[in-house]
Amino acid sequence: MPATPRGRVRRAVFFILVLFVFAGALSYPNGWNTASSRVNSWSEQTLGFNPQLPGFWDVPYRLGLDLQGGTHLVYVADMSSIPNSEHDDSIAGVRDVIERRVNAFGVSEPLVQTNKSGDDWRLIVDLAGVSDISEAISLIGETPILEFKEENNEPPRELTEEEKADMEEKNTAALAKAEEVLAAAKAADADFAAIVADNSDDLASRVNGGSLGFQRENGPYAELVGKVVESGVEAGSLVPEVVETLSAYHVVRLEEQRESGKEMEASHILLCYQGAERCESDLTKEEAQAKANELAGQATAENFADLAKENSTGPSGPNGGELGWFGPGMMVPEFESAAQALAVGEISGPVETAFGFHLIHKTDERAIAEYDLRQVQIDKATVYDYVPPSGEWKNTELSGKQLSRSIVQFHPQTNEPQVGLEFNDEGRELFAQITERNVGKPVAIFLDGQPISVPTVNEIITGGEAVITGSFTIPEAKLLARRLNAGALPVPIHLETQQSVGATLGNESLVASLKAGLIGFLIVALFMLLYYRLPGLVAIIALSIYTAINLALYKLIPVTLTLSGIAGFILSVGMAVDANILIFERLKEELRRGRTLQSAIEEGFRRAWLSIRDSNLTTLISCTILFYTSSSLIKGFALTLGVGVLISMFSAIVVSRSLLRLLSGWGILKSEMLYRPGLDFRSSADAAKDESKN
Repeated sequence: MPATPRGRVRRAVFFILVLFVFAGALSYPNGWNTASSRVNSWSEQTLGFNPQLPGFWDVPYRLGLDLQGGTHLVYVADMSSIPNSEHDDSIAGVRDVIERRVNAFGVSEPLVQTNKSGDDWRLIVDLAGVSDISEAISLIGETPILEFKEENNEPPRELTEEEKADMEEKNTAALAKAEEVLAAAKAADADFAAIVADNSDDLASRVNGGSLGFQRENGPYAELVGKVVESGVEAGSLVPEVVETLSAYHVVRLEEQRESGKEMEASHILLCYQGAERCESDLTKEEAQAKANELAGQATAENFADLAKENSTGPSGPNGGELGWFGPGMMVPEFESAAQALAVGEISGPVETAFGFHLIHKTDERAIAEYDLRQVQIDKATVYDYVPPSGEWKNTELSGKQLSRSIVQFHPQTNEPQVGLEFNDEGRELFAQITERNVGKPVAIFLDGQPISVPTVNEIITGGEAVITGSFTIPEAKLLARRLNAGALPVPIHLETQQSVGATLGNESLVASLKAGLIGFLIVALFMLLYYRLPGLVAIIALSIYTAINLALYKLIPVTLTLSGIAGFILSVGMAVDANILIFERLKEELRRGRTLQSAIEEGFRRAWLSIRDSNLTTLISCTILFYTSSSLIKGFALTLGVGVLISMFSAIVVSRSLLRLLSGWGILKSEMLYRPGLDFRSSADAAKDESKN
């Protein structure tokens, strides 16, 4: 068998090393960051090698209920009033609603599944990280809520005299507290972080000692920055008075001031043309460019505003083309680059962007100042504490109680999928009244407080039937119909069992599992080194690459890790080693038969592949069956084992073979003794026979 070209082998090994570095950095980014910082610190002068991975690399592993802790709930669905033919759709609709409720709550990787035992339907809900069972139960509720809402145009009510007096009293007390805090912060030995922790109502900044980070004059804390600039305080000093904003009183401290780039003030004349973005002009591109060149010859600082009012097709034209101040990244790149290149007072030639041709008049330029602020925030009482702000939508009396059913239909002419609604007698009358007063206006359909469709009423509907149209695909139309039916059908669910899983138990189990995996890895590595020598070292390297790729895939897929999933991963590690053992045993036999080292390597892999393929294929079939037919805990085991088996085949056939091909062509590493077992358990007679053959 001809040897593989060395260049091809080197390229394969290089690809494997790149893959290993990428997978290792993704699976353990802290290790990369620590190592790069340490390399950089080995020299008194910076080596310039300290690339810290960006934040999106630091993706956390998803932990299941048994590792993270949380809540396990089992509900029974009452299907007594639902026809048998609609059981599957009804329970799927309830499950869909519960999943959206849980996702809106912000639970990481919730698991909601259905189970049928005899005639009973159950919903099993696992909420990792939720330890308060009462909170979880109230979150899920008992029945989905379907509502029809119309636009709310009613103004909010005025405060009563009692409410006004109460708000004034609370704000007077809040101001007095802010004054006391300011006085305490001005003391020579004041600990501002401690003052923040004891007094601030802003939870977001309180945990950071009141830090708001660097802020700009046009940012979210513009009022605080304005007071800092107005008072002229220096770094490390307090604003000398309490700063009042709409919702709070603030004690503000300036930590540091810096410049961050430059911002510009400019005006422009825009001449758009047919085909440009957001353009309704009749000009062709050539005509727009010719007109821009003509105006460029006429424009001066004095007449620029008048030319913009007369000729500009942009929204700023009536204002003389004024754009105000803008910083880096606020304009399209072509416009920003051209404006940066201008001197203050200068006018550019035509600059083309996706919006057309621009003439730019740069009127001013200044450095962008940023201020590192810390604060103590004392909240004020506001009108909204007494009268909540009016919502965009208001309830009608029509809800899921009056909806008989929702079905998927198709437009008779375009054949596009639609969602049909059928109401009962009460709903028919209510729907007619709603559509009569909202012709030409939207009516929103809410499920569990979230809008799922906002169709516009085209005419009064009196027949008790309606159609929701839109750019639906068939799956989307089915999903919407199922959600509507879930809100309309009486499918109550009753809590049967509840269980809280402690996070401490999960941490202990996780640590024990990781220790077991590490000990197993070390024992296997020691055995492979002692028995297989150089191939054993190759197997250890391949196993390390295998582990890094596996862990990286767990983040990318992502895989929710449970104890059973970790067990599947550890088992797959053993199977990865098993594939290498099959290959090395074949290699050993080929060497005993008198083959050259390179030939023995190729033949060993070729002969071992059939056994590896068949054994792994049967395991993958078992994993597939387990994944699609079992419960969630077994699914985790099946998924991690299946992924591990696939990666182990790559590790054994590609990684191990490429490394052996590379090492077997290097000087002293060509010695066949390095590829024979270090511990031979055959009888001395058999060994002597093999030696005589060689």
